[in-house]
Amino acid sequence: MNNPKETMLKKKIWAVMGVTSDKEKFGYKIWKILKDNDYEVYGVNPKYEEIYGEKCYASLSDLPKTPEVIDFVVPPAITMKSLEEAKELGVKYLWFQPGTWDDNVLKKADALGFYHIEDCVLVTLRGEH
Repeated sequence: MNNPKETMLKKKIWAVMGVTSDKEKFGYKIWKILKDNDYEVYGVNPKYEEIYGEKCYASLSDLPKTPEVIDFVVPPAITMKSLEEAKELGVKYLWFQPGTWDDNVLKKADALGFYHIEDCVLVTLRGEH
């Protein structure tokens, strides 16, 4: 893949792992900017049933559609636990926000055959529009 970031940004069905209703947190800001840029976005966080009137899902397996990209906004331990589930669902692309990955997460993501990048989607989308 020549430019994984460009490839991922062309995918239109995303899941935000770690979405929150707190407008000051990145879990909300990332979910919101994806929605504002015409992505179909599903929030994943077992703490919420909905975020501002939109259904929130407890796990990736609960989503009504398989996301093309999963954006992680959770600690590395939760990211690590979600990799197997993402693989079982057939997801190919992972976007790791700063602070959501460590060497073990990256090794496992590579071993499972994911395409992944470690960057801030918020900064990326703000810079492109």
